[in-house]
Amino acid sequence: MRRLFPVTELTVPPRPGGAPGGGTDAVAGSGADREWGFDELAEAYAYPSASGGAPEPWLRANMVSTLDGAAQHDGRSQPISHAADMRIFGTLRGLADVVVVGAETVRQEGYRPPRAREAFAARREAAGQGPAPAIAVVSASLDLDFSLPLFTAPLVPTLLLTGAAVAPDRVAAAEKAGARVVIAGDGTGVDPARAVRALADLGHTRLLTEGGPRLLGQLVAADVLDELCLTLAPMLTAGDAQRIAGGPSVAVPKRFELVSLLEEAGFLFSRYRRT
Repeated sequence: MRRLFPVTELTVPPRPGGAPGGGTDAVAGSGADREWGFDELAEAYAYPSASGGAPEPWLRANMVSTLDGAAQHDGRSQPISHAADMRIFGTLRGLADVVVVGAETVRQEGYRPPRAREAFAARREAAGQGPAPAIAVVSASLDLDFSLPLFTAPLVPTLLLTGAAVAPDRVAAAEKAGARVVIAGDGTGVDPARAVRALADLGHTRLLTEGGPRLLGQLVAADVLDELCLTLAPMLTAGDAQRIAGGPSVAVPKRFELVSLLEEAGFLFSRYRRT
């Protein structure tokens, strides 16, 4: 892993004689091409610090895309991922209070409950977090298989974000399975801004979404996304795969600024924040 941006004296590895400038010595430092530990990744992807008063919710997305814009291959993101991408995936989960995900992504990706990870235990305890993040599934219909481990065996009860018009029998089935239903919309769907506030009211202010594309598109359109962590895979797939965000276009493009850029094995790991 190498840090390409922001540029510092550590971005480029020192020469053998000790002077910076592109030598071949892979010494420890941000510019060294080596595998980063979870502590280094956690520092690189830390949530913004609260500036007095109650912490405000911060919603970041973590997505992967090929060079030609495909967010999936054969309906799943795993084929375009990489070991370093999975380390960052685990780090982002290790920092989050809750992971927000669309119901279709739960079905397609075979979501399982997050596990407690020793590497993050002390950091999470110091931040007042539980042993693992909760999963919050966005679903208008609650048409989900409640016999899955995501509902029957999570360390933290799974949350279901839905609208007030959802069928009562589906609510009953979800609650019987141990999930907590959170109403975040007046009709059949979920209002993104209301969902973010509802999660914050439950104490979840470090928010992470892993998509899918339709959910991310809704969050972008509602202007509630604060940060995008995007992995660019050095692959071409062609075909008609989805982009990282789908749905109707916004009236005016949302402008984000580059915060950091890492690289490993040709994969680029970018981090953008709203301007």
